[in-house]
Amino acid sequence: MKLEKILDKLGSLEKNSFIKIIDNIISKKPKTAKEIEKILNTSDKTIKTVDSQNISNIFELISDEFVNHLVSEFQEANSQLDILIDIIIRDGNCIMKQDWFSRLYENEIKNLKNKIKLLNIELDNEKSEISETRKRDYQIYKSCLFTAYNNDITNNRDAKITADELSIILTLSKQLGLSQEEIKLINYSILPIKKYDILDVINNLKNLGVVFYSKKDNTIYVADEMVRLLRRVREKEIADKFYRRTLKLLREPVINQIAKSHNIDKKLTVSQKIEGIIKEGISFSGLLSNDIYKEGMSLTDKKKTLNELCEKGLNIPNLKGNTLEDKIKSLIEYFENVEKDEKVGISLDGFDKMLTELNQSLPKLNKELKEQFELQDEYVLIASLLLDYNIKPRDILDLLNKQDLSKFIKDNKIKQRGDDLLNILDHYKDVENLYLENFENVAYRNLNVLKENGIIIKESEIGLKFEELTKIIFKGLGFNIDEKLKSQLNTQNDMMDILLNLNNNEIIIVECKTIKEKGYNKFSSVSRQLKSYQNLALKNNLRILKILLVAPEFSDDFIYDCEMDTEMNLSLITAPTLIKIFNGFKTSKYQEFPHVLFRDIVISEERILKALSK
Repeated sequence: MKLEKILDKLGSLEKNSFIKIIDNIISKKPKTAKEIEKILNTSDKTIKTVDSQNISNIFELISDEFVNHLVSEFQEANSQLDILIDIIIRDGNCIMKQDWFSRLYENEIKNLKNKIKLLNIELDNEKSEISETRKRDYQIYKSCLFTAYNNDITNNRDAKITADELSIILTLSKQLGLSQEEIKLINYSILPIKKYDILDVINNLKNLGVVFYSKKDNTIYVADEMVRLLRRVREKEIADKFYRRTLKLLREPVINQIAKSHNIDKKLTVSQKIEGIIKEGISFSGLLSNDIYKEGMSLTDKKKTLNELCEKGLNIPNLKGNTLEDKIKSLIEYFENVEKDEKVGISLDGFDKMLTELNQSLPKLNKELKEQFELQDEYVLIASLLLDYNIKPRDILDLLNKQDLSKFIKDNKIKQRGDDLLNILDHYKDVENLYLENFENVAYRNLNVLKENGIIIKESEIGLKFEELTKIIFKGLGFNIDEKLKSQLNTQNDMMDILLNLNNNEIIIVECKTIKEKGYNKFSSVSRQLKSYQNLALKNNLRILKILLVAPEFSDDFIYDCEMDTEMNLSLITAPTLIKIFNGFKTSKYQEFPHVLFRDIVISEERILKALSK
């Protein structure tokens, strides 16, 4: 769930710790201080008066400083922050009830203790499957950590690891090529491991600004933006779902090769080994730099292999970068952008339809999805629920094996030539709803974004498409769009876009305007146009209850001119406001939108949504 959405859900007390940390970072003049100052200037220069959207913007600006704030906490050896972060950054753990988090925490401690026992047995076993080279690496790291932790005891001080010692230990772990899981197991074989009270754990995380906790519904929230930042702290370069997507493209011998080098049980199936590789916290860049290639492969062949993986497997043509390191960095950036992107790829209705039909074809999928993403709800194949967890259609399809994928495609008569996953997404695109979800982009004539979202349209067709979508919205609000009456009124010179017939000779006139530039500022020309429509209606004995002008946005000058106009009952409504009202209306008790709510000069979505929710 996005930070802005979480902040909107919670009260001031629940946000207080997070706001205090941001305020403290701002007071120390971060490198983005000027940009932050511009935001604060609009709200009396105090962070407490900033709205959720701008708090989210400020958090993005101080992300580096926030990472430093968290990294300093790792210097407390017994903080268990590594254990806790590893839980909350997993796909599906960004929203958790307290009891569910408690269960995950207990399981993590229990599993960790069991794994430590097994590791110690393997290290002492001469016939262990761990190679002698790997045993040596483990023993070197373990001995250094033991010395760093216990050398204080000889000096009559409490055992701890200082910041300097920690930096050396981290450098050592990287040079030895240890995974995050291997580091964690060795660390807690030396450091005392204890299960703390769950409320103390939650409060510590809340005071660090890492989570939000709602006592009202006993729910923990971790913002998508925070998850990405916490992965940086744990040096995990991409989300597990993207790691899985990449690993599933590799041949079985390559997966076996990676598993062997990181002490993953060779008896496991390929799917289990893939999950083991992900859980081990093996470096993604390290994997693509060394682990997936045959021994002795040339640098040129490595780049060729990576290019083929991206182009043929991940559908990423022309991966940027000349060196292998640059190409890997470009792939990581690609996955980061996909994760940040709010686009789903298909419409919300299309996503729901896909999930319903997946459940019909593959009844076990609901259970598998729950287990994979550690979701606590009984039935999870619901688009809006999954999107709150930042789980998108492609992420669901990535979990299916070839057999299940083929069955689903045949059951639902989906095209079988070409890429299976792309064919499925195209099948559920649901063009009308996809256009509505991009209503604002159509209004701004943003062709590049529309293309990225799967919508191909000529620029010359955008004006008509915006009008068509606006009609669909007003029809969805329960209005009668009277094309016949509009045709009777329109002349060759004066052609109104939309006429809403309220019966009893009462109408609402709607005019639609798209713009490329910011701030619609052509009141004089549009007012002449609207007054001519008004005159047409009045000549035909019609009563105009309202004239609505729909555009992406309006400049301050335009709004002022509208306020000064005494000849028209004109209201301005932005495209983002109209689509939000439409979505809010769907869940309201009303069958027809109460048009009396269109009474402001600039229509307020907040006031209308509040009225609809009553």
